[in-house]
Amino acid sequence: MIRKLQAVAVDCPDPVRLAEFYAELLGGQVDVDPDDPGWVEVHGFEGTPLAFQKVEGHRAPQWPGQESPQQMHLDFDVDDIEADERRVLELGATVLERTDQLHPGANWRVYADPAGHPFCLCAH
Repeated sequence: MIRKLQAVAVDCPDPVRLAEFYAELLGGQVDVDPDDPGWVEVHGFEGTPLAFQKVEGHRAPQWPGQESPQQMHLDFDVDDIEADERRVLELGATVLERTDQLHPGANWRVYADPAGHPFCLCAH
């Protein structure tokens, strides 16, 4: 029987940099294994831990295009989408789509993390 999801692992070119981005975003701590710097984890926040693994020749996903598909993305609940957008942009994210401003009733916006992976901020 599977007990729980242990971690979500994300391929990237620089696992320490990406782990630092998500640790700052979520209020977690970066855990680098000195024996394997190609695998970095973020713990200490509410939710499933995140792991980042170094992949040589990593190609960032394209959104919304499918030439290099996103394959997965993370959704984060937020209380104040405006304030949290400012925060993720200060941390190095880029806006992919302000979905809520394009489609009345939508409660999310799409961003790319510093390695190009899409993620969403979803207002309650």
